[in-house]
Amino acid sequence: MLTKKVEDICNRQIEREGYSSNLYLAMASWAENKGMAGIAGWLYLQADEERQHMLKFIKYVNERGGCACIPAFKQPPVKYKGVAEMFKEVLKHEQFITASINEVLATAIAENDYATTNWIQWFVEEQLEEESGVQLILDKLSMAGEHGLYFLDRDIMRLRGEN
Repeated sequence: MLTKKVEDICNRQIEREGYSSNLYLAMASWAENKGMAGIAGWLYLQADEERQHMLKFIKYVNERGGCACIPAFKQPPVKYKGVAEMFKEVLKHEQFITASINEVLATAIAENDYATTNWIQWFVEEQLEEESGVQLILDKLSMAGEHGLYFLDRDIMRLRGEN
């Protein structure tokens, strides 16, 4: 059974994961409209992944006797100055989500909720991957500059380990 504090912070994380999905959908749409199909594809996959994270939290809260709340999500930004600036926002957002996951972990520890402490470890590892993956893209963008954007757009899916 979840304590009220753990249930509340998990419900907060449901909102944050759902917003993340919508944020990446908005970014994907922007990139697609700029002719960057590869970057858009990468962002669409990220959006799907964030939705799956939200669903994991929903199912976990409900399975542990809590009540998962499905919130409304604020509208994410829909315009970006450029690809580098957009990916800087992605990294900033992922760092925010990492801090949020760490707060869930800290709350579970404080509440002596060993099941949640164990369960949330998957998300801790996932956030390490998320941040390092986005940093890799930013590093590639920095090396390539604006003239290399075509090649990054073409090859970005390989950075996710996909062909």
